Amino acid sequence: HDSNFNNKVVYVTDGRVDRIDPIAPVPPYRQIAAILRRRIATGKYPPDTRIPTESELVEEFEVARSTARRAVEVLRGEGLIYTVPNRGSYVRQPPEA
Repeated sequence: HDSNFNNKVVYVTDGRVDRIDPIAPVPPYRQIAAILRRRIATGKYPPDTRIPTESELVEEFEVARSTARRAVEVLRGEGLIYTVPNRGSYVRQPPEA
C-alpha cells in the first residue's frame, strides 16, 4: 500500500486549494467555511482582523449570497469569529491554552 496516502480531503480545482468544487459531495458553504477556517488557522486572518464580507465571498467563490452567509454562520457557530453590526465579522482571539 502507498504510505504517502492520507485520508484528508483536499479540494483541488485549477490546481488551487482555495477553490470550491461544485460537484463534490460536501455542500459549497461547508467548503467555504473549511477554506476560511484554514486561513484563520494558518494566520492569514489573524485575531481581530476582519474576514471577507459576504459580498467579497460571493465574488471570490462565485456563489450565492445565501451560501456565503451560511459559511460565515458555520464559523460563528464554532466560535471562530464574531460579528460587529454594520462592520463585519472578525477573527476571535483563540482561547488561552
